[in-house]
Amino acid sequence: MMGDALPTTRNTINGRIALILLCVWHFTALHFAHGDVSYTIAEEMKRGSVIGNIGKDLGLQISDLASRKARIDTDTNDKRYLNYNTGELIVQERIDREGLCSKKVSCVMKQELVLENPLEIHRVNIHVQDINDNSPQFKEGSLKLEIRESAAKGATFLLDEAHDADIGDNAVQGYSLQQNDYFKLNVKSKGAGRKYSELVLEKELDREEKKEVILLLTALDGGSPQRSGTVVIHVTVLDANDNAPVFSQAVYKASLPENSPLDTVVLTVTAADADEGVNGEVIYGFDHVSDENQMFSLHPKTGEVKVAGAIDYEKESKYEMQISAKDGLGLASHASVLVEIIDVNDNPPVIYLKSLSNPVPENAPPGTEVGIINVQDRDSEKNRQVGIINVRCSIQQNVPFKLVPSIKNYYSLVTTGQLDRELVSDYNITISATDEGSPPLSSSKTVQLSVADINDNPPVFEEQSYSAYVSENNKPGSTLCSVSARDPDWRQNGTVIYSLLPAEVNGASVSSYLSVNGDTGVIHAVRSFDYEQLRSFKVHVMARDNGSPPLSSNVTVSVFVSDVNDNSPQILYPAPEGSSFMTELVPKAAHGGSLVSKVIAVDADSGQNAWLSYQIVRSTDPGLFTIGVHSGEIRTQRDISESDSMKQNLIVAVKDNGQPSLSATCAMYLLISDNLAEVPELKDISYDDKNSKLTSYLIIALVCVSTFFLTFIIIVLGVRFCRRRKPRLLFDGAVAIPGAYLPPNYADVDGTGTLRSSYNYDAYLTTGSRTSDFKFVSSYNDNTLPADQTLKKSPSEFADVFGSCDSSPEVGKSVLFSALTLWR
Repeated sequence: MMGDALPTTRNTINGRIALILLCVWHFTALHFAHGDVSYTIAEEMKRGSVIGNIGKDLGLQISDLASRKARIDTDTNDKRYLNYNTGELIVQERIDREGLCSKKVSCVMKQELVLENPLEIHRVNIHVQDINDNSPQFKEGSLKLEIRESAAKGATFLLDEAHDADIGDNAVQGYSLQQNDYFKLNVKSKGAGRKYSELVLEKELDREEKKEVILLLTALDGGSPQRSGTVVIHVTVLDANDNAPVFSQAVYKASLPENSPLDTVVLTVTAADADEGVNGEVIYGFDHVSDENQMFSLHPKTGEVKVAGAIDYEKESKYEMQISAKDGLGLASHASVLVEIIDVNDNPPVIYLKSLSNPVPENAPPGTEVGIINVQDRDSEKNRQVGIINVRCSIQQNVPFKLVPSIKNYYSLVTTGQLDRELVSDYNITISATDEGSPPLSSSKTVQLSVADINDNPPVFEEQSYSAYVSENNKPGSTLCSVSARDPDWRQNGTVIYSLLPAEVNGASVSSYLSVNGDTGVIHAVRSFDYEQLRSFKVHVMARDNGSPPLSSNVTVSVFVSDVNDNSPQILYPAPEGSSFMTELVPKAAHGGSLVSKVIAVDADSGQNAWLSYQIVRSTDPGLFTIGVHSGEIRTQRDISESDSMKQNLIVAVKDNGQPSLSATCAMYLLISDNLAEVPELKDISYDDKNSKLTSYLIIALVCVSTFFLTFIIIVLGVRFCRRRKPRLLFDGAVAIPGAYLPPNYADVDGTGTLRSSYNYDAYLTTGSRTSDFKFVSSYNDNTLPADQTLKKSPSEFADVFGSCDSSPEVGKSVLFSALTLWR
């Protein structure tokens, strides 16, 4: 209370002027150096006070600060005292220089302005200036001194030093002593500008006159306004004690590793007193008020200095303490203790994820920056150096990412290869940081990164081509097959839609034959198919995704129509009943097994539905003729005898092999005869069977042939007479059917049809009505005639010889018939 009243009016005025000048000065930016900016402020500024416009000082636009994600970072994780708004640095919390820097002369808050895209860092140094906000304090509220009355005039007595948390001029600058009769005050300086005081005895004490002297000591700082602190000194006059304790050394030094356990002995101080008894008993203690007594303890008897608190190099790297040694009667001496703290690698690196672009498009080119990493280590020297930073993934050993060193302890996380979401859609990237301490410490941080999908994959069909099989006469709308395509892309990029590509099938649009479900890929028949008209066709199905732009792929679908037995066999030879009367001659000398004729039939179906079988269902003489089950060839079962009837009628049934089987029948008329003389008899028979007759053209033809070819007939008869000596089969050849009997669609080149080309048959028609025809069967193999005597003449060649008789088609037929008959 008394100390506050000491400053004069003049000091108060000077203090106010200094405070005003300081407030004007600390808002001004000092300088820029190498892209850095520094500001000087006073401690204890009000919240919201503007320190400076960092955007303006660095030449940055306000819009740049927002777009480049500007922010203020600190080197440590301590609470932040500053923030920014629209480019201005604002005081956010109370700034206490003593709490930040303790007794350090220079107190600098290091901040970093971080800008992205591109990465840019500006160092911001905030110099915190001390203000006189702390008053000097003494360790105790009162000081007790015991001085022997034998103390000589001029003797000095060291007083406790006052402690002021401020520094510089705001720290303790002097002491004043209340006016008294015995003592005066002597103020001295220690290292680093510290002030302490001594009582100087000006008048010898007389215990009998006065046993106790009370003094008031005031400590003054140099701040404006000036602050002070007081302590009451109780001086007790004792009998003579003429020796004070003496320390073995003026300064004690020791080194102590951080994190040392409690009660670790740092060092031991010793002081000796030449006196004996109570005057020689030494008591040790700390001198002034500070935080050191919380970190260390001093044993009053033994002088051991021990660890009493948590020693952290990162908070304080050096401790300086003042200790005193007092004897029992109050004489004291002083010494200094310096403890250097040794850094231990006790802080692992800390990884900070400053920014991350998530998700990353899979088409991002190699070298794309996706994140910014900052690594900090609170240790010093080598313990602070961050070692190799590596990237590893907990799933894949090789990931397409790496860390690129940037500025200071900043690293850019960039891509090293092409990303493919369809192969890997998410990455768990583990970043490890290791310092160079001994032993080294490390830490890790996992970054989860997703890959964004783009439409880079077209739909792919599960098969290279598809085949669909459908029976003819199917129902419209029936399902033929299903196509399926897969697209590894995501969401709409992987949604597949199916459609038919425009095309024509048999001159009609493909959509009139098939349809495809756009969602499922199921193909349906639009119409009923006919195997005899359309056996197979191909269509193209397109699979398209919903990406932008859409991607597509095509596949060929082959549709095969299978046959159903819906066509009955069709007999080509002999001609159906009612169209004409056809009769074949069988020589009387035919032996058993001779080929007589052949029933030729076809079936429009295919496969087993077209496999035909032949069967004689009725005959004039059941034991005379037989028919090949699969060939349709009619052969004699035995030699023809004279008792056999000249007229032989056969009813032949032709069946296919379908389920159910379909069939057709035909009638075959055979005449057993050797020469033309028997023709009238045959003619009568034909009249009985067909109710028809030979025309008069036959008689005219016979007369013409007899007249003009008498010589030819004689030669022929001679040849036949010679050949009769060598019996031979006349009907082991092949029979040819004129092309007019064959429908155009029955020539099956692939071997699956019913018409074979193993036999050739020639049909020769006689004169007469259109309802009466004769057919003669002749053999074309080597057993019938020699190679130079085979029948190779065509009807036109015969017509050339009988030129006088070809005035009409019917006459030509008669001539040809007579010539062949006479030849045989």
